[in-house]
Amino acid sequence: MAALTIDRSLVDASDGPVVFVVAGRCQDTEFAQGPHRHARGQLFGSLQGLLSVGVEGGVWVVPAIHAVWLPPHHVHSARSHGPFNGWSAYIAEAACGTLPRRPCTLRVSGLLREAVLRASSWPIEPLDEARGHVAAVILDEIRNLPVETFGLPLPKEVRLERIARALIDDPADARSLEQWAEWGAVSTRTLSRRFVAETGFNFTAWRQRARLMRALELLAAGTPVTSIAIELGYSTATAFINLFRKTFGETPAVYRERLRPGAAATGHGEPNRA
Repeated sequence: MAALTIDRSLVDASDGPVVFVVAGRCQDTEFAQGPHRHARGQLFGSLQGLLSVGVEGGVWVVPAIHAVWLPPHHVHSARSHGPFNGWSAYIAEAACGTLPRRPCTLRVSGLLREAVLRASSWPIEPLDEARGHVAAVILDEIRNLPVETFGLPLPKEVRLERIARALIDDPADARSLEQWAEWGAVSTRTLSRRFVAETGFNFTAWRQRARLMRALELLAAGTPVTSIAIELGYSTATAFINLFRKTFGETPAVYRERLRPGAAATGHGEPNRA
């Protein structure tokens, strides 16, 4: 994704504009960035397509209705799934003091989207008064937008992490909690208790999230909904569709339509937090 490549010295510079934005062009190929960090804070998201983001202790899947906030100096990696059109806003470290101190996902507002698109046309230079007002809007939105909880935190305990990564690799694996405990050389009780303590989710709920993350990737790749349900081990396509709607507020078909090139990322449908 060459359009999102930027001189590292600009990202790490302490001087220059408080905010600058780069936007990528829509492309048909995937891109990947290995683990890296920079001195500026970064807010990034997509206008169309799906992005997986790795941070310490977790993996997040970011649809077009979400953005990821990374404070300065946090190691992260990213890759896209299928066609992607994205943007990144870089925030001077001195301006990050009142912004979230930990990486998080945010629900993108229409105001934030329009502000970053406006800023993406600016040259990378000190901001005049008018541009400073738009930059202030971007900072206010990062500061005040609700934090989204959808993500996939990884447990830190070595045996539990091994089990978790096996499930990410094959979320349709139907082995029971007891069978996974035996495979991971850990007691059933330890697996159950530590999974909640280290991820905030019980084992069943965490596995369901792993399946939904994979479903987002498959939707971005154009896989039919029925095929996704079968691949992920759901008993019926209806069961998958109902869970997807409960989580994302819309059906898989509607979500996939918004991933198509030229589709408007309007952010309809608040996720159910129950």
